[in-house]
Amino acid sequence: MSSDEYPLIDAKDHGAVSLFEPENLLREARRQRDLPTAAVPRACLLDPDGDIVRHLAAGPGRRHAGWACYHTEMWVTDLDGVEIGVVGMAVGAPFAVLVAEQLAASGAELVISITSAGQIASLPTVPCFVLLERALRDEGTSAHYLPPARWSNLDAGLLTRLAGAFDHLPGPVLTGASWTTDAPYRETRSAIDAAERAGTVCVEMEAAGLYAYAAARRHPVVCLAHVTNTMATDGDDFEKGLDNGVHDALAVARAVVLAVVVP
Repeated sequence: MSSDEYPLIDAKDHGAVSLFEPENLLREARRQRDLPTAAVPRACLLDPDGDIVRHLAAGPGRRHAGWACYHTEMWVTDLDGVEIGVVGMAVGAPFAVLVAEQLAASGAELVISITSAGQIASLPTVPCFVLLERALRDEGTSAHYLPPARWSNLDAGLLTRLAGAFDHLPGPVLTGASWTTDAPYRETRSAIDAAERAGTVCVEMEAAGLYAYAAARRHPVVCLAHVTNTMATDGDDFEKGLDNGVHDALAVARAVVLAVVVP
């Protein structure tokens, strides 16, 4: 297929400056909504499922008064001395990267994503967390940030700094690769088999786009998958554990911040 037939594979100038930058949108959002200019926490977490933000909104968090995103709210909490901002419902690579761009423009030094994922390969136990060292680029957002390639990768320096970061947690955090898709309801048997042959252990919707953005923009991003299901093929799926896994996920996020930001 030629690029004339499919715009996504048209030649792109990946080094060109965008005319529409996140600062533009944030400036206008602040003006229209009369918001103060206030930096966000140094570390921010994307919570696509929204379980964490619902938990924080119910009591232990505070709403960030200056977060100027048109589409989301931010809740801030203190995790035993580590402040973190949490943005919910940023599902899929386009939305996750949109928010990540705005977080970086608002002062975030690190973006963490903890997303629900479906199991592809055999894992010791489910639910479990997987630190994603790379993600199969079966989505469209990464094409706008990086030239064509099979994988998006976690920055090697970040991977080194995260070695041993989770050893104190009660449950293991595995390391592996994911398949990022834009179309969760097109996870056919052949597509799943191909993803497993490629070496992925789970399927999710954000990591490939986020890692491509991180590499192109040089803004640190760490993606983790909370593997909770087998695409509901066996029943009793999507269980995250106590309180929908909120406390476990926040403990994992805190460990990342201590390894990457606090030093």
